[in-house]
Amino acid sequence: MYDLRNCRLCPRECGADRTVGVGSCGAGDKIRIARASPHMWEEPCISGTRGSGTVFFSGCSLGCVFCQNRRISAENYGAAVDEARFERICFELKERGVHNISLVSADHYIPLIIPVLRRIKEKLSLPVVFNCSGYESEGQLEMLSGIVDIYLPDLKFFSPEVSAKYASCPDYFKVASRALDIMVSQQPRPVIGDGIMRRGVIVRHLILPGCRKDSLEIIGYLKKRFSPDKILISLMSQYTPNGAEGAPSRRITSFEYSSVCRALEESGFSGYYQDRTSASSVYTPDFDLTGV
Repeated sequence: MYDLRNCRLCPRECGADRTVGVGSCGAGDKIRIARASPHMWEEPCISGTRGSGTVFFSGCSLGCVFCQNRRISAENYGAAVDEARFERICFELKERGVHNISLVSADHYIPLIIPVLRRIKEKLSLPVVFNCSGYESEGQLEMLSGIVDIYLPDLKFFSPEVSAKYASCPDYFKVASRALDIMVSQQPRPVIGDGIMRRGVIVRHLILPGCRKDSLEIIGYLKKRFSPDKILISLMSQYTPNGAEGAPSRRITSFEYSSVCRALEESGFSGYYQDRTSASSVYTPDFDLTGV
């Protein structure tokens, strides 16, 4: 069992004693969840026709100032649940017919949820999706090996200046690019049947206002690093100003989006393009402890 008394689980290695307080991620030694329900707004191969069984965890080890889920990521809204309740949540979602169990921002709870997932994985018989910021340590990903079927990481920033400005982590790309290598080594090729993903990696990238060149650098890096049969790419246009200090105060422009889309099209990768109408708070779930 991982020792949470001097937590160095994530790349921030804050050293907090999570048995008496919380780490920089906002998490203590109990699982905290803000919502658990079928979700229809993921990539088509994830949501399908019946939804992705999405479990939103409280807190975040990255902490982007522009996060659209600030109520749970920054404000740590949620309810503490024990292992037995987390297990029941997974099976309750299965009973609702979802295509998979998707763990959103669960990085900082990995030592607490892995024992449950190991115990129930065979009986659950659904793909486990790990939806994350990309800012994961090698140790975290080692714990997930053999448990996670689909990785859904962000690759948010290329420039150290941009990642320092928006997430206080100039080492983001160094860490996230290494994490992506490990994810692809665990799930080396997308496996999709009847339109539903069973295994593989989808790299998400959210285009930020004023950061078009950063996005182009990321597309260029992925083109050099991976062949098109290794990963899918999901390009997102949904940035919505949240009013937080330091966050961009406008949405992306048509030029910013179209130029990055063009670069992705020319890269040879398959993937998804988000409609610009997705840049709306309407698509942010209500974090009201539904399903918890």
